[in-house]
Amino acid sequence: MALFQKLPENFNPQDYDMLVVGAGYAGSVVARRMAEEAGWRVAIFESRPHIAGNAYDEKDEAGILVHVYGPHIYHTTKANVNDFLSRFTEWTDYQHRVLGEVHGTLMPVPFNHASMKLAFGDERGEALYQKLIERFGENVKVPLMDLCATDDADFEEIADYVYENIFLYYTQKQWGKTPDEIDPSITARVPVFIGDDDRYFPGATFQGMPAQGYTKLFEKLLDYELIDVFLNTDARKILRVEGDQVIADGKPYEGTVIYTGPLDELFGCDLGELPYRSLDMQFETLPMERFQPVGTVNYPTSEDFTRITEFKNMTGQVKEGVTTIMREYPMPYVRGEGMTPYYAILEPENQALYQKYAERVGQVANFYPCGRLAEYRYYDMDAVVDSALQLAEELLEKTSAK
Repeated sequence: MALFQKLPENFNPQDYDMLVVGAGYAGSVVARRMAEEAGWRVAIFESRPHIAGNAYDEKDEAGILVHVYGPHIYHTTKANVNDFLSRFTEWTDYQHRVLGEVHGTLMPVPFNHASMKLAFGDERGEALYQKLIERFGENVKVPLMDLCATDDADFEEIADYVYENIFLYYTQKQWGKTPDEIDPSITARVPVFIGDDDRYFPGATFQGMPAQGYTKLFEKLLDYELIDVFLNTDARKILRVEGDQVIADGKPYEGTVIYTGPLDELFGCDLGELPYRSLDMQFETLPMERFQPVGTVNYPTSEDFTRITEFKNMTGQVKEGVTTIMREYPMPYVRGEGMTPYYAILEPENQALYQKYAERVGQVANFYPCGRLAEYRYYDMDAVVDSALQLAEELLEKTSAK
């Protein structure tokens, strides 16, 4: 990988078989596969001063490895994803656990056997738990909707407790909505876990953290002689879509373009802006060995922030007498204010607007939107990698068919 801090004056897009916008998971995975397996020369444009997208991590002034854009927890059931990423990192055995601070009591999230006894007391909690097992079985997730559909007063009491104390205020903070504005279908899917497994991702076959961090993973992923990465580079100053063509640096471009940025911004938001929620992440370094018992503690009944992350608890980093935590304050995303668009607001009118932008690029044969921003959807890390691997497979098949 050749890494440039800016675009050279003599840069010529025609020298490359593929142009990639964004050095996060989507762009980097496709770039590596096409360079390595098709022999393509690839240029990656990244607007930030670093690679790795939102997975970027670095050591802070105290020497603690922090996730700059919020906690990234690797988990997947997809063997193809794990096999591919494992080429570029070893993994720790970290198993993610989340606690919710509910009226002064820390209880496992998702709500489970232990949570039940903490919420309702040992005796009644155990009785309710055994009743859940009799009705639904063990080691299963039961949505609140299914509990309410039983017309059983005990199950409805559990559903009401989880809704009021685990879901409602947290969701109001996260999405900036009042209770009546929250989609009932979202509420219905909130689960109760009937079991003792307190891991946040109990069904994930592969879990852990990259042993040297995510940035090191990306450095190895992009370390290939046919890949050039240009940091601090706004691709919109180089690329545009006109009709059924991609124009690169003023000339038609016949190579392949992978676009992972916001699709509306490619067109100057001329049809309107796609809305997102953002986060104000406030880091604090504390003179103590440990601040909280797990990597993440949610605050579903109190505070203006949604959760606190303590990075040493996730990375396994050993550094005595100091720790760094991060509080997340949800907020509306405002373009031009230096914010990061984290969560697409998937309401019908917004999805309809996205489709209008998608139709514009849909007629461009060599242009491929890929990733959570370009596709205006929520993706876990493994789903982004899986999607990028599939796209690369499609491109390889087209290449071999020529």
